[in-house]
Amino acid sequence: MDESVSLAQLAHRLEEVVGELRGIPVDVERLEDSELVRQQIAQATRSAGELRAMHPVGSPEKGRQEQKSRRSVLDVLRDGMAMRTIVHASVLDDPRKAARIRELHAAGNLHRVVDEPIQQLLVFDRAVAFIRITPVAYSPGALMIRQQSLITILIDLFEQTWAKAREVTEPTHRLTPREREVLALIAEGRSNGAIARALSITEAAVGKHVASVFVKLELPATQDDNRRVLAVLAYLRGAAR
Repeated sequence: MDESVSLAQLAHRLEEVVGELRGIPVDVERLEDSELVRQQIAQATRSAGELRAMHPVGSPEKGRQEQKSRRSVLDVLRDGMAMRTIVHASVLDDPRKAARIRELHAAGNLHRVVDEPIQQLLVFDRAVAFIRITPVAYSPGALMIRQQSLITILIDLFEQTWAKAREVTEPTHRLTPREREVLALIAEGRSNGAIARALSITEAAVGKHVASVFVKLELPATQDDNRRVLAVLAYLRGAAR
């Protein structure tokens, strides 16, 4: 199904549900206090068997706070909770955040990555969902939603996003448009000088883009492997995005 059509249908369904709910008490609670939000999320975590999550940016937690948060996730995974998380590709640009994501993924909190903008979302089972009051990273407060029609739409949004997202274990993070252009020309067999002329940039700039591609594709320099060939193979497999 065409993405634009499916998202338009989803938006139309949301309008329908809002129309149906006019005049009917809706189970949506506005939580202004961030500590209250954390308490409600902790309560939902203790009783839920499944969590769907979307994160547009990495966690602001650092040091001991981050370690405590990671242990908490590992604990609920060991207790049997099924977790799936969608993150924006920019999160993987931070090596520390990327390492944490891969650790949690290996432990059972399955992650996928998207390049398109997403909003913060937590859905526990089909019982309660949390979204930010203001769709800005790290903004305080959240809406706690128990209205089943709205939860169903949020789950549909998650599942559609999950279906088109890529695995976090793919060997590529995120290439810039220019890096993709350079890689496409490498795949045509062109030298750095030829690529520079084709893109009207300096050969030094091409060298920097090529080096960045190698880093993002996790292709270390070795005597046995030709990194340009390996990068082209990743490009042809569709793994380089």
